[in-house]
Formats: sequence, C-alpha cells, structure tokens
Amino acid sequence: MVHGKLEVLLVCAKGLEDTDVLNDMDPYVILTCRTQEQKSSVAKGAGSEPEWNETFVFTVSDDVPAELNVKIMDSDAFSADDFVGEANIPLEPVFLEGSLHPAVYRVVKAEEYCGEIKLALTFTPSEETRRRPINDDEGYIACE
Repeated sequence: MVHGKLEVLLVCAKGLEDTDVLNDMDPYVILTCRTQEQKSSVAKGAGSEPEWNETFVFTVSDDVPAELNVKIMDSDAFSADDFVGEANIPLEPVFLEGSLHPAVYRVVKAEEYCGEIKLALTFTPSEETRRRPINDDEGYIACE
C-alpha cells in the first residue's frame, strides 16, 4: 500500500505539432492521477515549445495509480479545444526512488510520436507508508 503526496513539476514541452493554422497555439496540460485532475495555465502564443514551470500536488492512497496521464491541449477561443497529444508516465519508479530529476517523456497522438514533455516527480510517503506491520504481535517498524 502506498500513501503520500505526489508532486509533479511541469517544466516544458518541445516539438509539439501546432494545431493552429493562422496563429501559434496556446497549449495547456491536464494532469490526471486516478480520479484527481489538475490543469496548468495556458501558455498563450507559445506554439510548439511551451514553458510552464508549474507544480501540482496529488494525494496517493491505497489504490496505487499505475501511471500519471499528461494530456496536452490547445486552447481555442471560438471553438472546442484541440487535443495535441498525451504521455502516460509510470509512477512505480518514483514510489521506489522518492524523486526523479526532470526527464523527457514522449508525447503521442493516435500512437504516433508528436513531441516531448519534460517533468520532474517527487513522492513523499505519509507516516503510514513509512511504517509497515511485521505481524500483529510485533507492531510497526520504520522502513529506512
């Protein structure tokens, strides 16, 4: 069982396919961790190379999410927002390591490469996760 706080630093994206014909696109990101969803600010006019440098915090509990879904959208004023692409990032490595330095992940659309997104991940276990039962008689010990 994993309990704690997952911190996501959304750094930037590169090489995205610009979905706007006349102007540079206005990308934003929707991050989803199980049922929790958070949205970045819109990088107005940033086109295919947006920078955000924003931090998001998710609560992780019993049902361990296998991955973090990062969906890139293009904000449009007069029509529905366009889907640019997405990345699914496995979370097991950050649960084991505690933190992962900024890394680049492939962005795909219809299973085709369409750019990269850079994120850093940090997991802070709750006190409950740091301790685990040996058995009912012996109580708890710290996992160092």
